[in-house]
Amino acid sequence: MAIRFTSYEWYKQALADKATGRVSSSATFFAGLAAGVTEAVAVVTPMEVVKIRLQGQYHSMSDPMDVPKYRNAAHALFTVVREEGFGAIYRGVTLTALRQGTNQAANFTAYTELKQLLQKRQPEYANKELPSYQTSVIGLISGAMGPLTNAPIDTIKTRLQKTPAEPGESAISRVVNIARVMFKQEGFPALYKGITPRIMRVAPGQAVTFTVYEYLKTKLEESRLSFTGGQYEE
Repeated sequence: MAIRFTSYEWYKQALADKATGRVSSSATFFAGLAAGVTEAVAVVTPMEVVKIRLQGQYHSMSDPMDVPKYRNAAHALFTVVREEGFGAIYRGVTLTALRQGTNQAANFTAYTELKQLLQKRQPEYANKELPSYQTSVIGLISGAMGPLTNAPIDTIKTRLQKTPAEPGESAISRVVNIARVMFKQEGFPALYKGITPRIMRVAPGQAVTFTVYEYLKTKLEESRLSFTGGQYEE
């Protein structure tokens, strides 16, 4: 979250109109896209590889001799790097960057547009932040936009990261093969498997995140501390 919002604010300021300081809808979209790619490369991809390996291993809890391959996150990271090389923790980075980029582009754009709509309909909030409950509602809605727009990317990425690569097999060929087999054996709906629990996880989290984000941003601007370029207009 820290990397996401810090990079988003930085990109947004860089894309703002130099004369007026205003941030257009397209600038918001591309700032969100760039922020998503930044967090994907910086931290999301390695952590997702580790998470998926831990979740994908099978062992019996009732059999003390059945020792899992990965004991914890740190051990999984060390084991993957030792056995498959450093590049293994960045397996699927392109798909992850695409997923995170489209996710945050949709997320921040939807949030900003909904926020501006509510401010226009409520003149008393034209020049100040919305009530927290309204911020939570539009955060909930915008949080659902990302998973709905990139579910196929996320499904293919998860299957790609779940298993080690075969010798001589390129990342592109693996992606194509995974998508082809899924579509052939399971049909188009397979690309949206898990969409409901993903929305149920992501949307409430974004509601809380945006509410806290707006509160802290207001406090920082009031304190005249400038971490991301000071006050700005959306």
